[in-house]
Amino acid sequence: MTLATIFCLRNLRKTMCYQGFKNKLCLRSDIFLPSEICDKLVNTYMELVHTDSNFEPEESFFQLFSDPCSTRLTRVQLREDFVRDRDLEAIQKQDLIELHLTYCNSLSSRSLKSLISFRETLVSLCLFGCNHIFYRKGGAPLACNEDTEDEEEESPASRQALETDFSFQGFNRLRLLNLGGLPDEVDAETLLKPLKSLTSLDLSNVQLLGTAFLTQWKDRLASLVLYNVDLSEELVSTIVEMVHLRHLDISRESRRTSKFKMSRKILTAIVQRLVNLVSLDVSGHIMLDNCTVPHIEEAMGRPSIEPCKSSIYPFQELKRPLQFLGLYDTTLCNVTHIPAYKVTGSKNEEQVLNAIEAYTEFRPELAHRAINQLFDIARIQHCSQLLRALQLVIAALKCHKYDKSIQVTGSAALFYLTNTEYRSDQSVRLRREVIQVVLNGMEQYQEVTVQRNCCLTLCNFSIPEELEFQYSRVNQLLLKILEPARQDESIQRIAVHLCNALVCQVDNHHKEAVGKMGFVKTMLNLIQKKLQDRTCDQVMEFSWSALWNITDETPDNCQMFLNCRGMSLFLECLQEFPDKQELHRNMLGLLGNVAEVKALRPQLLTPQFITVFSNLLDSKADGIEVSYNACGVLSHIMFDGPDVWSMEDPRRDSVMDKMMDAIQSWDVSSRRNINYRSFEPILRLLPQSIAPVSQHWATWALYNLVSVYPSKYCPLLIKEGGISLLEKVLELESSHLETKDMASKVMEACETFKEDPMETNNGQEVNFGQRG
Repeated sequence: MTLATIFCLRNLRKTMCYQGFKNKLCLRSDIFLPSEICDKLVNTYMELVHTDSNFEPEESFFQLFSDPCSTRLTRVQLREDFVRDRDLEAIQKQDLIELHLTYCNSLSSRSLKSLISFRETLVSLCLFGCNHIFYRKGGAPLACNEDTEDEEEESPASRQALETDFSFQGFNRLRLLNLGGLPDEVDAETLLKPLKSLTSLDLSNVQLLGTAFLTQWKDRLASLVLYNVDLSEELVSTIVEMVHLRHLDISRESRRTSKFKMSRKILTAIVQRLVNLVSLDVSGHIMLDNCTVPHIEEAMGRPSIEPCKSSIYPFQELKRPLQFLGLYDTTLCNVTHIPAYKVTGSKNEEQVLNAIEAYTEFRPELAHRAINQLFDIARIQHCSQLLRALQLVIAALKCHKYDKSIQVTGSAALFYLTNTEYRSDQSVRLRREVIQVVLNGMEQYQEVTVQRNCCLTLCNFSIPEELEFQYSRVNQLLLKILEPARQDESIQRIAVHLCNALVCQVDNHHKEAVGKMGFVKTMLNLIQKKLQDRTCDQVMEFSWSALWNITDETPDNCQMFLNCRGMSLFLECLQEFPDKQELHRNMLGLLGNVAEVKALRPQLLTPQFITVFSNLLDSKADGIEVSYNACGVLSHIMFDGPDVWSMEDPRRDSVMDKMMDAIQSWDVSSRRNINYRSFEPILRLLPQSIAPVSQHWATWALYNLVSVYPSKYCPLLIKEGGISLLEKVLELESSHLETKDMASKVMEACETFKEDPMETNNGQEVNFGQRG
């Protein structure tokens, strides 16, 4: 059902909708959907809007559910500023049973009128964090809002124009109500008075002028949440009268803001009077020392949840262990025996994970602190509940995409939770979820810490394989990071490394797509900045390496390199950094790719470039790699024949002689810092007589590779038809004797491999960076 729902939402016009007047989305007349499907559509739509950057929201989506004859909604959960007054107005004919609005700050008192339309059916209502819903826009009273212009949608509700006409009168079926964050100007007592049948009430962060009014529900209320509500003797006296309470939350954000001290007497009264209690949260309170059993008197043995052994005196009065006990940011979480199945605190991993789970949705300020503690556990100790920890952090990052503190701590925790130590315990689906939330964070925040954490986390994945399902998106985000002229050095280094890894070992259509995003220009800009700073660091080397990779068998990207002053930067780098071997290797590898494109070779055929390539034949940088790549560039140029060689100096013959001398100086058993995916560019140089030296270079390349790495390159050569081309080399009179001798040895090596396909050399196979 989930898969079908997501498919329909991504393809509304192809499934259940059509384009109506003024491009308005309309439901097809033959579509009738029950509440099970409609609820799923709306709730999944909200999730996609907040967690999938590729998902395009529909302006008139909620209008699809305006007619109860064709669509039925019963349980709807909407969150964040994305939700508008007109969205609730669109569905006001529906018989909603449950409506949860969380952090919907764009809603004004216009939405209170929509709420009134649900009064006869609504059982559960949440208005948590909807700070403006009790205020009018533009000062218009509630009764006149019906024809409000859409332009007014965009203006925030005025905090001065308090709505005074709304009442819960007539909400007779309402049982569960969450008014967390109700503005101080709204009198909770007056607002709640008409609701006679509440069984669950959440007044988190609400300023209560008096508390006696709570007793009107003392015979019904099963759940009462008073998070961050100032406790007093009067309020405690009221609470203990509510004998039917099963869940009580009187916690605070922090002990620092608490004036009230939790004593043994108060906790004992709560336990003795509220005999039905199964869940209690007293987090963030200052606990007086008389609450706990002295360590020397504690019950012996392993930690126990039996009330009689409790290290907290008042809880010895419990008839049975609590299902949940919130002790986060209190001294009580550190004791040995706690009579509860699930405890929040900071003593150990279990308590920290419980805290993240309990507080993520409505208390990001606590979840943030708990995730920070999980980060320390994963970094310094060992996370024993990896799967649960990852799922909780992912849920927090999804739920609070716009909360910077959650994004910072969550992305840092993900880095440690996805590293090699924990990798074997993670499924493909879970690792993909991690990648999605990491990319969400990168998209939402340009802040240095979030960007660095996210980039580092991506480094824990196999690239490009594990990122291929988000290939275009991740490349766009990385290129965006690298755009600013002066980026944080560490982020720049990681981002360039990731870019390089992403274009290594991928299909050409991926490389072409990334090239069109501006990849080549971005890398050359980085190189230009490093040249200006006269710095050759990892960013410089990675940038050239990335260009080497992205131009491999991709003529369009090679053309872009030339168009963006690539050759000028090549010459400048050679001149500025004459001793940087790795840099030279990467640059020559890239130019080898350019030289493979026949249409671009004329741009390399200038006295200046030919002289540079010719001089590099003598280079001993990085073993034979620079000399080998320079010879490769010249081999492709020579393959075009003497007719295109229009310059007098250097002469073609003298360059060819120098190439032959260089090839003969190389050790054929050299181990290579290179990785060929295809021999096609080499093989095209074999059956020809126009440039025997090019043929000689190509044959030497094959001989070296099949000798040193037979198990890798013999099958590739056989598969690509290299044997028949080598036979032609033997037949050609123009082929040098040394070339023919090497060709024969290559054919023998492949024949031997076919008979005994085991690695014959002593060296281990090494998989270096891609050839290009």
